[in-house]
Amino acid sequence: MKRKLRMGMIGGGPGAFIGDIHRKAAAMDGMIELVAGAFSSDPKKSRTAGKALGLSPQRVYPSFEDMLRQEKQATKDRLDFVSIVTPNYLHFAPAKMAMESGFHVIMDKPITLNLTEAKKLRDVVRRTGKLFALTHTYTGYPMIKEARSLVASRKLGAIRKIYIEYSQGWLASRVEASGNKQAVWRTDPAKAGLGGALGDIGTHAANLAEYVSGARITSV
Repeated sequence: MKRKLRMGMIGGGPGAFIGDIHRKAAAMDGMIELVAGAFSSDPKKSRTAGKALGLSPQRVYPSFEDMLRQEKQATKDRLDFVSIVTPNYLHFAPAKMAMESGFHVIMDKPITLNLTEAKKLRDVVRRTGKLFALTHTYTGYPMIKEARSLVASRKLGAIRKIYIEYSQGWLASRVEASGNKQAVWRTDPAKAGLGGALGDIGTHAANLAEYVSGARITSV
């Protein structure tokens, strides 16, 4: 393909954490262009984000539903895929609607809020035939690539034990009580999932164990 891939983004507006990281990663090889977005459930914040990113106001939407409905009808410069960078509880609905609207999807981990949603999303992927990619940002870091290479080259010998620790001290105090946006949803089981930190950052630990070692988790 000689042109850049056209990306639409759901989430990642003012106060978001992971959206900017995904935008930077998407721009690294010069093959992807952000052209549309619904960056916040607050229409004003979505417009603010779109303006800061230099997007056409006509392609900055007040909700992901509006974006997908309108972009689905586009006859010129239609989106190639949608990037979803919303909190955990807002993964399933936009991913399902995006694929059913004819778009491929790249979504940040975890795949959904629970196993029931994950299985339903699996069925949507099979039914629509659209590509679905789940991202774990740490696999892109040079240190992780080097660790994987060391294991694969056998320089470390046979791997007999894998020990993983993910320290996240910023939630050690009740910062959610002060209205911290990132803390509020991460400490709410209805939004972060019943697993809490296991669903949010434990997914990173599981992914890195498999990615670096080349082994696969077979039971829990």
